[in-house]
Amino acid sequence: MSAPSEADGAPPSLSPRALDELLRSGEPFTLLDVRDRDEFEAWHVDGPEVRAVQVPHVRFVQAQVTGDVDSLVGEAPDEPIVAVCGHGEASAHAAELLVDAGYDARNLAGGMDAWARLLVARDIEAASGTVVQYDRPSSGCLSYMIVDGDEAAVVDPLRAFADRYVADASERGANIRYAIDTHVHADHVSGVRAVAVASDAEPVLPELARERGLAYDVRPLADGETLTVGDTDIEAVATPGHTTEMTTLVASGVLFTGDGLFVDTVARPDLEDGDEGAAELAAELYDSVRERLLTVPDAMVVAPGHRDDGTPRAEDGTVTATLGTVRDRVEALSLGRDEFVDHVLAALPPQPNEYERIIETNLGRETLDDEDAFAVELGPNNCAAR
Repeated sequence: MSAPSEADGAPPSLSPRALDELLRSGEPFTLLDVRDRDEFEAWHVDGPEVRAVQVPHVRFVQAQVTGDVDSLVGEAPDEPIVAVCGHGEASAHAAELLVDAGYDARNLAGGMDAWARLLVARDIEAASGTVVQYDRPSSGCLSYMIVDGDEAAVVDPLRAFADRYVADASERGANIRYAIDTHVHADHVSGVRAVAVASDAEPVLPELARERGLAYDVRPLADGETLTVGDTDIEAVATPGHTTEMTTLVASGVLFTGDGLFVDTVARPDLEDGDEGAAELAAELYDSVRERLLTVPDAMVVAPGHRDDGTPRAEDGTVTATLGTVRDRVEALSLGRDEFVDHVLAALPPQPNEYERIIETNLGRETLDDEDAFAVELGPNNCAAR
């Protein structure tokens, strides 16, 4: 674990960025969450090498009186402990007691609120221009910026970070020309309108989003249409399956697949019409993947809209993979149509938190203030079939 930062009289702390690096390092540690059980079960930090446990803060208050902190940890873990709560205050107290009892403990500075506000940018090797992947570790949401000369486009931006995209484009000497969603998202509040307000960007959605009841003005993007930033063309390829309007964007040797195809699995098809329409959309997903994505060169880079805690990364740390790697890695891609549909329908995880309300917001039929918009999207995205 990296060296902690400490204030006078405070327990050792770990920044959200340092926690992200720790998760990616594969170093085992115990995540001690002192929130209530329902908060923990709804959403908590996890990973392949993480032992996540929940002990409510009140028990640390009691243990401070009895002097029995060891009983809260169980067998003394060999690995470090990261204490977590909502805002970093209760967990700071727990971490302090653990340190006093001889444990290697840190407090997540700012708690889960600060964790949810972390957005990490990494450049993707692209055939032309610059492509930046933005990773929100708390949810696994991925968004992108394409920069060529003094123009840029953002793809699947998150509303909570609208100002960040605009600032990053400015730092690269570019203005955002387009803010594009690949589809109507169900797991996070879209940032296309917020980016447009904060810049000169034009909001863009696939034209079939209108048929889902889109209630605000955007530039409709048709199958086969091309947008241009600088000298880079961004081609729209209709790839229905996750939703009816799902569209893949092709630019700079990269396939921005949204929620259609991930680097280790395929999309779930039940978030638009529920179970009733899932089989039909799963069949459309099969056709989209087989006929529109797997027909392009294997060297193309797949840049998806989401990841989970165990998703493999490329050597540069980005959540990307060549199409050839994805073809070999994802079992579902070798199945026939009927088997593919059965496989996808059997692998549906729980639906994203408040996904129906998020969809209504992204269609412009419900209005959320910034605080509510931030709250409804907390938790895992769950947009993939796993």
